[in-house]
Amino acid sequence: MNEQLPSGGHELSPDEIEALDARWSSAWSPGEVARRLAGIDIPWYVAAGWALDLFRGRQTRPHGDIEIAIPSARFPEVRDRFPGYVFDAAGSGRIWEDASPEVLAAVHQTWLRDPATGDYLLDVFREPHDGDTWICRRDEEIRLPYGEIIRRSQDGIPYLAPELVLLFKAKHRRPKDQADFDATVPYLTPAQRATLTGLLTRVHPGHAWLAEL
Repeated sequence: MNEQLPSGGHELSPDEIEALDARWSSAWSPGEVARRLAGIDIPWYVAAGWALDLFRGRQTRPHGDIEIAIPSARFPEVRDRFPGYVFDAAGSGRIWEDASPEVLAAVHQTWLRDPATGDYLLDVFREPHDGDTWICRRDEEIRLPYGEIIRRSQDGIPYLAPELVLLFKAKHRRPKDQADFDATVPYLTPAQRATLTGLLTRVHPGHAWLAEL
């Protein structure tokens, strides 16, 4: 996806940014997302904080939204699953309502909006890929088959492998990211720790988490 943001869109004011929490308060659960995507023939998975909770087998903290990721070229198939809803693109403090193909090519986040209420229900990451091979947004040299990065909860909900979730969380290391790291690392296998160590060393050399692994 392109680095340069497209024209148009709406720059969110500080008040509108603050109001996003309320607009996301009706976000679906992972189970609801899985129900709505049941039978779809594309690799998809729950990402971010919810993925770590699915890995640990229970919800450990409140979640302000829910993110899933899909191969970018398969987005039309996901969009077709939600008639009556609208997908807005989001990035760098801007929103492009009912995003055009030009906008979708430039940003990777897509927020599913209920036009009747204005509430956001689901954040869809459209990720780079090469066919059935996932490509990491942070380092395009990192490429893995989807079958190696997707895990499933006891209920069959697909989620991103925790070592990859933590790689994405390492960039900003917000308080919730640090809390997620602290709560997840004890559950990682030695192989998962080694994988995360290698990824952090490559993408974020000298990161503080390396000493804790």
